[in-house]
Amino acid sequence: MVMAMILGAGKVAHAQTQVASYAFGKPGTATYERLSFWVKDGQRTDIYYAYGAARKEAKLNYLSKAQLNNKPGFKVRFSNGHVLAIVPEGLLLQVGDAPGKASKSFAWEYEGPVNGIGTFCQSCAADEKEAMRIIRTYYLK
Repeated sequence: MVMAMILGAGKVAHAQTQVASYAFGKPGTATYERLSFWVKDGQRTDIYYAYGAARKEAKLNYLSKAQLNNKPGFKVRFSNGHVLAIVPEGLLLQVGDAPGKASKSFAWEYEGPVNGIGTFCQSCAADEKEAMRIIRTYYLK
């Protein structure tokens, strides 16, 4: 009985959800964009793209790892077939929709209380280093 409880506790402890969110532009404006990369139980799961002042959201599909401009990255696809290339560079994500076109630099986005106002996000990456670790560990391998 004790062994079953110990094994069961190990499964609960392993059931972990993490998210790394990256943004471009200022929240609440028309130029705002956010990409959120989710991991559950050590596996890559969902990718969401939000945009604009109202933060309209779309789910993206992971396509594959890719070499982009001789750098490791990966591709994602919108439901309408549009493909984005994502390349980690330092602590930023370079996001573009076609080779040779200018990309946008997405930076880690903090999600939690500011000046004591707001809700703590248990599953969110604590800082830009942890967010990049999530990307490199689950989306580049």
